[in-house]
Amino acid sequence: MTRLRVRPAGHGPRTPIVLAVPALLAVAFLVLPLVGVLTRTEWGAFGAHLTDPGTVQALKLSLVVSFWALGLSLLLGVPLAWLLARVPFRGKALVRSLVLLPMVLPPTVGGVALLLAFGRRGLLGPWLESTFGITLPFHTSGAVLAATFVAMPFLVISLEGALGGLRPRYEETAASLGASPVRVFFTVTLPMVAPGLLAGAALTWARALGEFGATITFAGNLPGTTQTLPLHVYLLLQEEPEAATSVSLLLLAIAMAVLVALRGRWTGTPSSPRRAAPAPEPGPEPVAGVGPVAGSAPTPVPGPGTAAGEPAAGEPGGGRWALHAEVDGFTELALDADPGTTIAVVGPNGAGKTTLLRALLGLTPRAHATLRLGDADVTTLPPHRRQVAWVPQDGALFPHLSALSNTAYGLRAGGVPRAEARRAAQAWLDRLGVGHLAHRRPAQLSGGQAQRVALARALAARPRLLLLDEPLAALDQTTRAHVRHTLRTHLAGFGGVCLIVTHDPVEAVSLADRVLVLEDGRTLQDASPAEVSRHPRSPWVARMLGSNAWPGSANDEGLALDGGGTLVAAEPPPPGTRALAIIAPEAVAVHREKPGGSPRNVWPGTVREVTASGSRLRVLVTSDRAPDLVAEITPQAAAELGLADGVPVWTGVKATEVTVVPL
Repeated sequence: MTRLRVRPAGHGPRTPIVLAVPALLAVAFLVLPLVGVLTRTEWGAFGAHLTDPGTVQALKLSLVVSFWALGLSLLLGVPLAWLLARVPFRGKALVRSLVLLPMVLPPTVGGVALLLAFGRRGLLGPWLESTFGITLPFHTSGAVLAATFVAMPFLVISLEGALGGLRPRYEETAASLGASPVRVFFTVTLPMVAPGLLAGAALTWARALGEFGATITFAGNLPGTTQTLPLHVYLLLQEEPEAATSVSLLLLAIAMAVLVALRGRWTGTPSSPRRAAPAPEPGPEPVAGVGPVAGSAPTPVPGPGTAAGEPAAGEPGGGRWALHAEVDGFTELALDADPGTTIAVVGPNGAGKTTLLRALLGLTPRAHATLRLGDADVTTLPPHRRQVAWVPQDGALFPHLSALSNTAYGLRAGGVPRAEARRAAQAWLDRLGVGHLAHRRPAQLSGGQAQRVALARALAARPRLLLLDEPLAALDQTTRAHVRHTLRTHLAGFGGVCLIVTHDPVEAVSLADRVLVLEDGRTLQDASPAEVSRHPRSPWVARMLGSNAWPGSANDEGLALDGGGTLVAAEPPPPGTRALAIIAPEAVAVHREKPGGSPRNVWPGTVREVTASGSRLRVLVTSDRAPDLVAEITPQAAAELGLADGVPVWTGVKATEVTVVPL
């Protein structure tokens, strides 16, 4: 009788024997030598072996050599890792291969190479000795050099992986807040890749501590001078094998301690901070200028060169800066705006919206911007000196800093004293209703709170041009309404120009004074929100606003559509004119039978999708006689018509309901 064994629910598939057996053999192969050391150790004499004067002397020398090697590796390897991760240059693959070479090169060969380079008859050895009196072979400095040569690659590779995993957006945002490249590196880059740096440093130190081949070849084996602990083990193995086993166990324990401490994170990719439970979104939107305590309005903190009581740059009543920009490259346009103007930048994916922002920031080779802010031409200035602040879509708050420190970052980069910068930052957080969250890290903030902090950080930096890249896209509808109200309130007092990239028609209409429509990197329309809503010149914008948009060429009856068919319009442009027909979804009538009467445009079709839009339903109808058409009807009408996916229908549009916009 065959017995059926059922595996418990949730367990994975059974491990194939053909893989399990070799894997176990591999583990045994790695473990057996370690077991051999443990079993051969004379535990009774273990302490005496480790406290032997020769062993103690070798251990002290090993610590000195390994820490000096770690210091040199940090000094030289950190910049090298940054270069490999951040700077494109010809021959990068070759440089990376040279970095990896000591890891695969036999240590004794490495020692020979060092001897031929820095020895008394090497390439640099005679010059070092005659000029500086430095002799590296058979000297402690030679042991340090050998240990650095074989250990530094561990730091470089680990840190390069961490830097490669760090999104440049954080560093670019810091630059837009006025931080110089060196400041960005030490205050943003290094703290964010700290896990990778620590992992690489630990591996580098452990490798330097255990270095043998290159050291004995290049520096010799002189007690008290170059005889490190691994070299001491080599001598003990010939004279006192038991003592050699005890010292080997010590080195083994140190290596295992380092690996256990790293817990497999030797690649050193930036660790995402564990997100704590975010605080709930505040309910009613705070009144502008009122902090978390009702009626307590914070006093603006004057910035450098601003007298007490006078508004600082970028605050209501402060400086006023017009914008003039001429952009060429992938995106080509000219842009002029008066102080206090907010421009919504819209367009399909790939239209050049983000390229425009990055060109104004000076962060992309795809486009170049001739940029004037007020009376200052900042075209040739680096990003950190342009006074152009950027808020990316995700806010890019620095995860290692609190909300208060994030907000004060731009002020500190501009040389404002710490206490004054923190007071000004707290005032901005209070204005945006998140002052009570000043001590929290970004991981402890909700999406809406993080966006408010990012906006406060940008405004606190006193920019002359503010760039917002879809600042509300990641928020839910309720939070978006709250943040939109806050943003509108504070943009009303902003003395510069603000550009907002958005795909949301509500944001474009409610926040912007002008709407800039881009297509293929060119300006398709630049007008007021009302004008763009009434007469969109782009099918994409018309659809973003919720309307049907059909391009075509005008004829005597109306419009010969690019997708086939003719659309009858009441007021067509002159024949041959390229135009865009706009049809509001609520102007489309849906019937189960062919309608009679007044509609001049009637097509058969099939329902392909029915979706809710507020209290009404939007019905997508496809037809072989006309482009896809969206109708908006009530749920009651949809029920009476029996609409569902695949149901055949007729659609009708009156000629008077068709708006034709010449292109």
